[in-house]
Amino acid sequence: MAQGEVTPEKALLEFKTQPFEDLGYAKVDLHRGVRQGAAEVIYGAGKTPAQIAGIAAAMGERGVQNILITRLGATPALAVGDAVPLEYHPEARMGVAYPGPHKSVGSIVVATGGTSDRHVAEEAALTAEKLGNQVTRLYDVGVAGLHRLLSHLDTLMSARCVIVVAGMEGALASVIGGLVDCPVIAVPTSVGYGASFGGLSALLSMLNSCASGCSVVNIDNGFGAGFLASRINQMEGL
Repeated sequence: MAQGEVTPEKALLEFKTQPFEDLGYAKVDLHRGVRQGAAEVIYGAGKTPAQIAGIAAAMGERGVQNILITRLGATPALAVGDAVPLEYHPEARMGVAYPGPHKSVGSIVVATGGTSDRHVAEEAALTAEKLGNQVTRLYDVGVAGLHRLLSHLDTLMSARCVIVVAGMEGALASVIGGLVDCPVIAVPTSVGYGASFGGLSALLSMLNSCASGCSVVNIDNGFGAGFLASRINQMEGL
């Protein structure tokens, strides 16, 4: 309004707009971006395609772009894509409704122990990218062949935040945590043999890391790691 782009009446109408929209099956938080800097993210598992599309449409109609839909299967994605503009990433099981341009700042590195961890890593990487961050992927650089990781030291040491995705014993987080001067977010995955207990072994290993500066999110929670890394990256210089 101060810049003359909208009238006082239009500005008042915007402020009067309900901060959430009640769709009956969901209350869509329309002010999430104002409060937290990022729009509400839709958790796809357990919702019908119609519900997902309805939530996304309520946001898209108000100009929200790059709406993240996590844990979205390929079949539901087809139905959602018929209802709203959708960009689907099958490896990450993530949809992006109303895709549009976004900024790309800073440097976040996403590293995995093995190729089997990629689906979780892609969830983290795509989350960070769509929230406006520059992301570099270093996949399959686990401790079973440490020379693979050491060949990327320049990339790691120039990062503002590193996301480490690993299953089995989860040792990669400690190794990288001992090399870099930025925060490390460890993501345990459910990859591993019987005694890995569906990722619990990696989770406990990462929680007990002797490297300072490591934090840990839940098992297979690539989205949580990508979101947190975005906040850390975009706090730099503020």
